[in-house]
Amino acid sequence: MTNPHSLHDRHRAVLPNWMGLYYKEPISLVDGKGRRVRDSNGNEYLDFFAGILTNMIGYNVPEIVEAIQDQAGKILHTSTLYMIESQIELAEQIAELSGIPDARVFFTNSGSEANDAALMLATAYRKSNQILAMRYSYHGRTFSTVPVTGHSTWSPSSLSPFMVNYIHGSYPYRSPFGHMSKDDYIKACTDDLREILSVATAGDVACLLAEPILGVGGFGAPPDGLFGAFSEILKEHGILFISDEVQTGWGRTGTHFWGYEAHGFTPDILTFAKGLGNGLAIGGLVARGDIMNCWSASSISTFGGNPLSTRGALACLRYLKDYELQKNTLQRGAELRDGLDALAASVDIIGDVRGKGLMLGIEFVQPGSKEPNPEAASAMLEETRARGLLVGKGGLFGNVIRMAPPMTLTSDEVAEGVDILGAALKTVS
Repeated sequence: MTNPHSLHDRHRAVLPNWMGLYYKEPISLVDGKGRRVRDSNGNEYLDFFAGILTNMIGYNVPEIVEAIQDQAGKILHTSTLYMIESQIELAEQIAELSGIPDARVFFTNSGSEANDAALMLATAYRKSNQILAMRYSYHGRTFSTVPVTGHSTWSPSSLSPFMVNYIHGSYPYRSPFGHMSKDDYIKACTDDLREILSVATAGDVACLLAEPILGVGGFGAPPDGLFGAFSEILKEHGILFISDEVQTGWGRTGTHFWGYEAHGFTPDILTFAKGLGNGLAIGGLVARGDIMNCWSASSISTFGGNPLSTRGALACLRYLKDYELQKNTLQRGAELRDGLDALAASVDIIGDVRGKGLMLGIEFVQPGSKEPNPEAASAMLEETRARGLLVGKGGLFGNVIRMAPPMTLTSDEVAEGVDILGAALKTVS
């Protein structure tokens, strides 16, 4: 059995100190099955965060494990200099699912890399380095995605290849327009977009990059239709819309397969990652053919979409469809939301419950105000872990508990998780 203190010392000795670890006494997860994981000390947990929304199907799923094992016994890697049948098959399925006309797919290793490639495409296509992004957003840790991340706690550098302007809309709870009706809110945000375009840009903006629901930003959920309204304005100027579906894709919101669909429009580019590989490193982007093919230079991807990751992703996508996990997500998400709403009504330190499907957040505040309460969120993280539940934490102020369990979650597990959250909340409040 591994000594966790010794492992922690070794971790801190050789890995960057900016690599965050959850918990006062960090844990090492070594095994899992279904929605449950076990740490190196033998403690079992119900997982409501799924490796940051990545273990979408759960752990040790036979259909996925068998596909990976079969491929590992043949060939792991070839590079995109050679045709890869599983990559082509996966691209065909994703292109059809994307809703984008004449769709072309490019595979990467992560969501950061996918957004990086999407930004490179958009700026090349539009011949402009001007970017629009959303306040409180997060798009990755690469040199091009950090500058378009509207979240200061995840922005280690002010250096940027872009001129970026941030607009309102993704976070109604803390928006200056948050008190308005849905229609008035959308109008205020679209007016803000028009003003930014006329006042703060040179006119030839390349794109708007937006998450349908904030991820690291604390699961802020804009009203349905907002991004559709934005899209109409962008079209007037020829500006591309990139939908960052790294966290909202694959039916995670329950109501739609992609987060953008709730807004009544189709983006020019969408990016994906996380859940598709159920733990394997895979990401990518889908774009219209004229956009994807706009580069005059050659390019490849050494690891992106290799035989192992695409075989695993095909098995994952097949499982998602065969077991109607989007439908399950909608049903279990409604049950979990009901439980969270009931908990929020019982205390005065929860300011907001939000999200869709199995992508839900609770924001902690000081009693009687909207003042962030990161201490309560940190305490909840510790108390839930002590009771056998893993959740996430996020938000600009570190005061949001994020929940995004595997989409195979059961009703019994929802009830179990809500019970643990309730017991933890009593201690914290």
